[in-house]
Amino acid sequence: MPDYNRRNKDAEVSPAIEYAIEAHALGKNFGSVQAVREVSFQVPAGSIFGLLGPNGSGKSTTIRMLCGLMRPSTGNGRVLGLDIITRSEAIKASIGYMSQKFSLYEDLTVTENLHFFGSIYGLSKPEIARRGQELSREMKLEGRDNQLVSTLSGGWKQRLALACAFIHQPRLLVLDEPTAGVDPVSRRLFWILLDELAAGGVTILVTTHYMDEAQHCHLVALMNRGRLHAFGPPRQLIAEEGLDSLEDVFIKMATGGE
Repeated sequence: MPDYNRRNKDAEVSPAIEYAIEAHALGKNFGSVQAVREVSFQVPAGSIFGLLGPNGSGKSTTIRMLCGLMRPSTGNGRVLGLDIITRSEAIKASIGYMSQKFSLYEDLTVTENLHFFGSIYGLSKPEIARRGQELSREMKLEGRDNQLVSTLSGGWKQRLALACAFIHQPRLLVLDEPTAGVDPVSRRLFWILLDELAAGGVTILVTTHYMDEAQHCHLVALMNRGRLHAFGPPRQLIAEEGLDSLEDVFIKMATGGE
């Protein structure tokens, strides 16, 4: 198992924390519109946490508040032991973020992308070289070091984007619909990689519209119209609703039980 406890020297996080993510009555207003309403949950360190909801449910706004990108109107929270209001800059430096569009530079090679993101996170050249070799092996990128990203398939781009987000060894990864538009084989390999990261102590916050994937999460939160409707292990939520799958639970929430 890779050692994920070696961290970026600039990361300002507590050495041992019980909860990697804490939200306490978080709320966000845009004028008269309440985008997020009193959302509360706690995610233990080393968990894969799925934040689920239909478009416009408030999950993206919740993530932006937790990442220190948006100040909440009400409530508070902590990420990696850091206050999301007073320590937002430290939070940004201590997490890894991967967007749905992967945010890679198509005209650069695999190695050049890793070097670029490593420099953005303040790693030295020797650290970037070491991490590049480690991630090439861990993310199954061997043999493509000098290949232009524009020539890679979706699955390879996906794994490279994950490597770039993890190059500074953050203790929290935020993945926004990371498997959208990727084939089933690549999706399965990607989730194997996430399981390995979590087993090494990394906390992962993931959004997805694939409910079969969400059932692999240790914990899920279901949001709709700015409110948190359910929080817990997928099997528990399915049992509490007396339904057959997490997709059924999701549809019941999104349609108001109709």
